[in-house]
Amino acid sequence: MVQSIPNLKQDSCFESILGIRENFRDQYLKERDPIYSDRLLWRAQSFRHMVHLLPGQTILELGCGQGFFTQQLLRVSRHENPITAVTFSNHSKPIDLSDSVEFVNSRSLLTDLAGRQFDFIVAVDLMDKRNCAWFLQQVYDLLKPGGQVLFYESNPWNIALKMRRAFLQIFGKKDPRKLLNRPELYELISELGFIRVFATFHDFVYTPLTRDLIWLLRNLSILLENTPGIKTLAGVILIHAQKPPRSVERPSVSLCNHEQFYNAISVVIPCHNEEMNIEPLIARLKTHFGKYLWEIILVDDNSRDGTREVIARLANEDSLIKPIYRTPPNGVGRALQDGYKAATGRYILSMDCDFQHLLPEIRDLFDAAADGYDVVVGSRFSRHSVLLNYPIQKIIVNRGFHALARILFWKKFRDLTNNLKLMRREVYESLELTQSGFAINAETGLLPLLMGYTVREVAVSWINRTPDMGISSFRLIKVGGGYWQVLFRLWVKRVFSHKKKR
Repeated sequence: MVQSIPNLKQDSCFESILGIRENFRDQYLKERDPIYSDRLLWRAQSFRHMVHLLPGQTILELGCGQGFFTQQLLRVSRHENPITAVTFSNHSKPIDLSDSVEFVNSRSLLTDLAGRQFDFIVAVDLMDKRNCAWFLQQVYDLLKPGGQVLFYESNPWNIALKMRRAFLQIFGKKDPRKLLNRPELYELISELGFIRVFATFHDFVYTPLTRDLIWLLRNLSILLENTPGIKTLAGVILIHAQKPPRSVERPSVSLCNHEQFYNAISVVIPCHNEEMNIEPLIARLKTHFGKYLWEIILVDDNSRDGTREVIARLANEDSLIKPIYRTPPNGVGRALQDGYKAATGRYILSMDCDFQHLLPEIRDLFDAAADGYDVVVGSRFSRHSVLLNYPIQKIIVNRGFHALARILFWKKFRDLTNNLKLMRREVYESLELTQSGFAINAETGLLPLLMGYTVREVAVSWINRTPDMGISSFRLIKVGGGYWQVLFRLWVKRVFSHKKKR
């Protein structure tokens, strides 16, 4: 590991570079980016989703400048997380911020924050070739063991950036930044001792922009961000890393803010070869949403591993757990329907067995239901969602399905086919479900909307499955036909029901 050597003169020089980067970024946002407020909100949301933020966890924002990004961090964290915002510029005058934000004008990062460590560190467009190793060492020292960092850095391979730099050079001006590309960032961060390092290309909504282009690129950006080759032209490199150890105990924080859901939620979880995922999911469900839970229905869909034995043990230990052991034939749709039929709570929350990392985000579903919505769906394709390393084939099919559905039914929605759904039990009881496979998720999304129930989508994240999450059983070609069957059946039903009304 690279060791930091105290050198006040060097530190001062390196921090002045951070100040230059900070001033350049804020000036660019105000003068050149017509949607900078929205863009920073997207980044704050993606930070929250990436680290699965819980109340009370501490955030250090480096290079806060005038506080534009700090404002959005406050918004997405609901003012529940202590934020320390550090500026390296003597010219920065932060906008009015909440009392939960500590503002630090730094002359020496480790001196000003001596003895302190944070759960998360986030920064926008700060890393520079001239001081990157030094900067990352400071970041490493300021992180708690197991803490995570998230950086948004300008992508030097971005075409618009290259054109702008060439244009500036013609007029004798110069971009003061020395940007690093993705391989350089990978190598440097790994050398410093960080783990779980990944850097991915992010955000195609960049200048020059018109309002029409902004709308178009907002809808295309998720597709382009996951397209091999093309994604290298994105505007930003998003970098994530963690300080060892890999496994960290998460805060035991209740996320139950709505009394109307106390003892009201039946959680339905289909399980197929999910031996590794069941126990941590149940433990975290009870920790974060214990007051809401009426029952947890675990449906074993003929697993071939030890899933059935784990479910049986959990059910023997806790009366909250209600097991269902299916007999062949298999099918997610069949498993979900069996779980729905057994549910007795006033609300049904359906979710996959590997969603334990998403539990802090499920809080948003309950917020929407508390506002009166009949059905709330976790959307993977919101602009505020985080979608990393998602198979491009599935994106194309998903977006094609939803585009055609919007045309056929003349309704607005982005992603109704995720299994992460919260609905009133009366809604389920009115649904006519026919699909035995994954396409049941299309039925549970579209049917309530077409029947006149109120449906709300909230942003959730999707990050490529890791070995500790088991193996996905989704097969695109095998299950795709069911989705188109659902679309055709619902369209025919809608057309002929309209004719009858006439």
